[in-house]
Amino acid sequence: MEVGLVGKPNVGKSTFFSAATRLEVEVASYPFTTIEANMGVAYIRNRCPHQELGVECDPHNAPCLDGTRLIPIKVIDVAGLVPDAHTGKGLGNKFLDDLRQASTLIHIVDASGCTDSEGVSCGRGEHDPREDVEFLTREVDHWIRGILERNWDKVSRKLEVVGGKVDRAVHEQLSGLGVSEGVVTMAMRETELPANPKSWSEDDLYTLARSIRHKAKPIIISANKGDQASDELMDSLKSLKDETVIPTSAEYELALRKASESGIVEYLPGDDIFKVLREDITDAQRSALEKIGEYMKRFRGTGVQQTLERAVYELLDMIVVYPVENEHSYCDKEGRVLPDAHLLPRGSTAEDLAYAVHTDIGKGFIRAIDSRTDRVIGRDHELKDGDVIKIVSK
Repeated sequence: MEVGLVGKPNVGKSTFFSAATRLEVEVASYPFTTIEANMGVAYIRNRCPHQELGVECDPHNAPCLDGTRLIPIKVIDVAGLVPDAHTGKGLGNKFLDDLRQASTLIHIVDASGCTDSEGVSCGRGEHDPREDVEFLTREVDHWIRGILERNWDKVSRKLEVVGGKVDRAVHEQLSGLGVSEGVVTMAMRETELPANPKSWSEDDLYTLARSIRHKAKPIIISANKGDQASDELMDSLKSLKDETVIPTSAEYELALRKASESGIVEYLPGDDIFKVLREDITDAQRSALEKIGEYMKRFRGTGVQQTLERAVYELLDMIVVYPVENEHSYCDKEGRVLPDAHLLPRGSTAEDLAYAVHTDIGKGFIRAIDSRTDRVIGRDHELKDGDVIKIVSK
């Protein structure tokens, strides 16, 4: 599972990345601090089945903290994007190639309006952040259109002479983006295109790219710097049609995680409260923590963890499934109880889980067993969130 962080320069992408992954990266208040992509691992929460099953878990790939399972996801922070990057402006959009395997994109927006369209600092509220939402989706759509357009004359001529499925040809053009042929087929059905692919114009390809991006790489908006944003600007972002917007303060989240690591506070990422553990903090620290507490009370958290989880669980509609070797003790070959947690799209089958564990296990699939009910299930059985499944394979 890979999540990409996108946005114009100087909006707090690297701060969000550091808060989510706890990797130190360069953070500064000027454009293009990030040039090379940063990659790290963040965790999203899910209830661990061990309490319900009456066992003690021994996690392998996903830690368990007081009954909360932490599922790893890959996060990539790329360089800032400016309007018309697809024409070469700013740093261009070559860095978008780093996002080829991202399943969803988190668009970090400066909700305070303190950075202009180029990422240069300006007065508070001087820039309308809604403009950033529009331009970024446009740039991503142009990026996908550019990939579609490469050698399209040659591809379309071959289709005309030799024949073949157009949606398959489009899928092959986008093979490096992790886009399924099913998504391409659905997008083409919803897009009015000329019958002859050879006559498709640049606008036709852009419309198709936009539809594919909407399905294959959905975008969620992180309204960052929410602690500095006016109610008017925040409300204007939250009112955007067809957009999921999460008020966020990556700076507050980063401060809390550092304070937790130092033993100053007790805080679990995603919670809307924290507990101060030490009395020997300075007045400045106490005042800062009070401000953070007020913000979290208002928005029910800092927004960082909420953004990650809504991107995975809502936009991608993923579930968590626990494969085991022994359906009675819920352990693997090494005796670890509920060792691994796998993210799968809702609607996935027992066979899909087998392939997710290992290709050879998928190829040799015989049957599966639902450990909760001890019932044998077939390859087409649809899995549910929290299922504990034993795969029987050749």
